[in-house]
Amino acid sequence: MKNKKFSPMVIVAIVLAALLLIVVAFGVTQVASLKSQVQEVRMENEELQLTNEQLQLSNEFDMLNAEFQQYEDQAQRLANDTILAKYTAAKAKVEQLMQELKNEKVKSQARIKELQNEISTLKSLLRHYIAQIDSLNKENAGLRAENSEIKAQNQRLSSRVQEVTRSNETLSERMTLAEKLNVTGVSLVGLKKNGKVEKNVTKAKQLKVTFTIPQNNSTPVGNKIIYLRITNPEGQLLGDAGGFPFEGRSIPCTAKKTIEYSGDEISGVVIYWDVNTTLTPGDYTVELFTDGYRLTSRHFTLKK
Repeated sequence: MKNKKFSPMVIVAIVLAALLLIVVAFGVTQVASLKSQVQEVRMENEELQLTNEQLQLSNEFDMLNAEFQQYEDQAQRLANDTILAKYTAAKAKVEQLMQELKNEKVKSQARIKELQNEISTLKSLLRHYIAQIDSLNKENAGLRAENSEIKAQNQRLSSRVQEVTRSNETLSERMTLAEKLNVTGVSLVGLKKNGKVEKNVTKAKQLKVTFTIPQNNSTPVGNKIIYLRITNPEGQLLGDAGGFPFEGRSIPCTAKKTIEYSGDEISGVVIYWDVNTTLTPGDYTVELFTDGYRLTSRHFTLKK
C-alpha cells in the first residue's frame, strides 16, 4: 500500500487550524480570567465604597453626639419636663445607633441609607430642641432681668418707705417737742420762817423755786403736774414727795404741783419745799419734769 501524501497547501491549512484552535482556547481562558479579575475589583470597590460611607456615617454620628453634649448642661437646667424627655429620648437613639456602628460592620447599602435617614431625622429633632432651649433660655433671661428690675424697684420702694418712716419719725419727734411744755426764769432761794429771803442757806426754813411757763399753742391744755427735784451739793435728793414715771422707770421727787394750763403764759409759778435737814453751802441742782419730759436742769449756788 502506497503512502498517501498531503499537499503543502493541506499541511499549511492543518497547521493554521491547529494554531487557531490554540489561540481560541487561550483567548477563552484569558477572557474568563479577566472577567474574574474585573468582578473581584468591582467587589473590592463596592466594599471600599461601603466602608467609606460607613466611616462618613460614623463621623456624622460623632458630630451629632458632640452637639448633644454641647447642650447637655442647658437641657438639664430646663424646668420643662416635656422637652427634657424628648431630648433624652433623641440622645438615647443617637447612642444606640453609635453602638450599632461599633458592634457591627455595616455592609448593606440599604442599611446605610436607613441610618443616613435616621441621622437626618435626629438632626432635625436636635435643631428643634436647641431652638426650644434657646427660646427658654432667652425667656428665662428675660424673667431674670424682669425679676432683677422688680427687686430693684422693691429696694427703691423699701428705701423710700424707710426714708418716709424716718421723716415721719422726725416729724413726730418735732411735733412732740413742739407740744412739750417749756419753762423760763427758773430761780432758787432760801426763805426765813416769815417768808422773807434768807441768804444764809444754813438758816433757811424753806426753799422756793420760781419759774414761768410761756405760751405754747401746740401744748395740749389741761391739768399739768410739775415735779420738782432738788439735789444738794453732796448729790443727795432733798425731800420725798413720791415718784413719777420718767424714761421707763419711777424716780422720786422733792415736791410737786398741779397747774391748769390753757395755752397762755403762766408767770410766777412757785413750788415750796420745807427744810427738814441741815443744809450746807454749795451748788444745788434744780430739775423740773412733766408729761414724761425733763423741762429744765439748772445749778444754783447757795452761800452761808
